[in-house]
Amino acid sequence: MELSEEDLQLINALQIAPRISWTDAGRILGVHATTLAARWERLKETGAAWSTAHLMGDPKQMCLALVDVDCEMAARTQVTAALAAIPEVVTVEEAASNRDLMLTVITPTLAQFSSMVVGQLQQIPGLVKYQVALCTRLHSGGYAWRLNVLDKARLAALQALAGPEASGPAPAKQGAPLPQSHLDLIPFLARDGRAAAADIARSLGRSPATVQRQLNRLLASQVLSFRCEIAQKYSGYPVSCQWFANVPPGQHEAAAAELRGVRNIRLTASTTGRTNFVIIMWLHSLADVMNAEQALQLRIPGIELVESVVVLNTAKRVGWMLNPDSTATGTVVVPAADLAPAV
Repeated sequence: MELSEEDLQLINALQIAPRISWTDAGRILGVHATTLAARWERLKETGAAWSTAHLMGDPKQMCLALVDVDCEMAARTQVTAALAAIPEVVTVEEAASNRDLMLTVITPTLAQFSSMVVGQLQQIPGLVKYQVALCTRLHSGGYAWRLNVLDKARLAALQALAGPEASGPAPAKQGAPLPQSHLDLIPFLARDGRAAAADIARSLGRSPATVQRQLNRLLASQVLSFRCEIAQKYSGYPVSCQWFANVPPGQHEAAAAELRGVRNIRLTASTTGRTNFVIIMWLHSLADVMNAEQALQLRIPGIELVESVVVLNTAKRVGWMLNPDSTATGTVVVPAADLAPAV
């Protein structure tokens, strides 16, 4: 299967405005709403694209941890499956480096990371060792990555209709936690980022008006990251590389701002640990690893690239289980509905 230009345009549109109506999207893209809806269903059914929502992981609001795992060679498959089954472990990647697996873990607090996740890691047969780096600043994430196949006029029209779910991390603020009734909606949005209030209401036995109000508040809180994902093999960037780097203190924000102009950046974050800055890119080929390193050193004075890690396989990406060819299996490990990040 190959994706058409129209498929890519639809995915790009949903990256910008994840919950836009088919009517509005059709008007902007010049396609009938029913045609767009049918096209999206085909993309979902084949695992080529999917829409999801997950906890943002902004350190101002919750705990985002990057965990390196070593395991017995004969047990790697079993360890990977056990890790992927943990809801708080949102991403599981197999690495070509001196660690076997790389995990992204999101929990409401550092204490809950220790109590909810570390204890489970220690119980997995074949898991030999793990090391934790904690994110202290999330500068950019996969929610901001774009295909960039639409012209400026369509981009502007889509951005004008994008709701709060299209935003990045919210500014730090104090407030009461979201009520449990609102958090109950998160698993539905994890399975389908475009889930309608009426459908959620039927599943929960609530009135559509009530769920719509709760959904509006949940979206406005910006504790969720909405994204339209594409199977990496269709993205034009089939190689994923992660750099562990050191950036001089006081220059992290400037470095992150400089990297926002690089279109294939998937994540930039400041961390604790042996290094203090992480960069993830999707690349055209392995030959681009060196090109990317040269570009990073030109853009960020004083950066020390300590280690580069190429991802061999992604078993799970932000809750969704993937096939070896990067398409979605359709299985989603949804988060617990009783997570209560402060807003």
